[in-house]
Amino acid sequence: MAEPSGGPVGSYPFVKGHGTENDFVLLPDHDGIVHGDLSAERVRRLCDRRAGIGGDGVLRVIRSRHVDATQADQAEWFMDYRNADGGASEMCGNGIRVFALHLVREGLVDPAQPIPIGTRDGVKTVTIAGQRITVDLGVPQVLGETSVSLGDRTWPATHVDMGNPHAVAFLDDSADLASLSAPGRDLDPPQHDAAVYPAGVNVELVARVGEHHVAMRVHERGVGETRSCGTGAGAVCVATAVADGRSAGQEATYAVDVPGGRLTLTWTADDHVLLAGPAEIVARGTTHL
Repeated sequence: MAEPSGGPVGSYPFVKGHGTENDFVLLPDHDGIVHGDLSAERVRRLCDRRAGIGGDGVLRVIRSRHVDATQADQAEWFMDYRNADGGASEMCGNGIRVFALHLVREGLVDPAQPIPIGTRDGVKTVTIAGQRITVDLGVPQVLGETSVSLGDRTWPATHVDMGNPHAVAFLDDSADLASLSAPGRDLDPPQHDAAVYPAGVNVELVARVGEHHVAMRVHERGVGETRSCGTGAGAVCVATAVADGRSAGQEATYAVDVPGGRLTLTWTADDHVLLAGPAEIVARGTTHL
């Protein structure tokens, strides 16, 4: 099903899945012959919730050798991730769990073994135990303090890099978190320091719920408010552990409630962040979009 650069020829297959309601359109394109360079316009059309399939992003399922040959020896499969606006992104913690589940369902990997997956942030390893899918997000970077604003309110924020940029701000309580938008309306885009985040940023607004338990809402660059963000939950775990006085080499685990469910994050003693949660495949079909 090779196609000219001008657009698709005929129909092509898709799969729809989500991780804690952070949803994605998956495009099986194992050898990179169906979608060419995967244009931003195609991604926007697929993610359109009224005129398309609908999703927070697109995950192309492609062999690593066709995208980044340097990763091919470590990972056969590459998650070519695009945000809903069509822009490429480095990583997606919820998306990679859906991606791994798809590989398992199609018999492309052995679920009893760790599953290496290439990304623009390097190779990530996913493990599956029943309904619990865990991805090693790698080593976080805490890059200092900044601020974010929403309307007439401004909060200090911790700059955490999880392979993609995050600004984590703590609110007073969960009621404050819930009050930030009118019923049925998403968060307005928070304002950030463009000098700190020249390529944009994912903003997490966080409230403490209990000991080692927080709730968050997230506004993702290129998407808007989403029901969940895996790397964002990782950034929240890191920022919360720092605020709680975590020492180097000390393990810290947090339950992170998102509008779409609950994720479990662990900052390990060897400085990796592990994200654990569910993933579901909900539909498959073909499209002409």
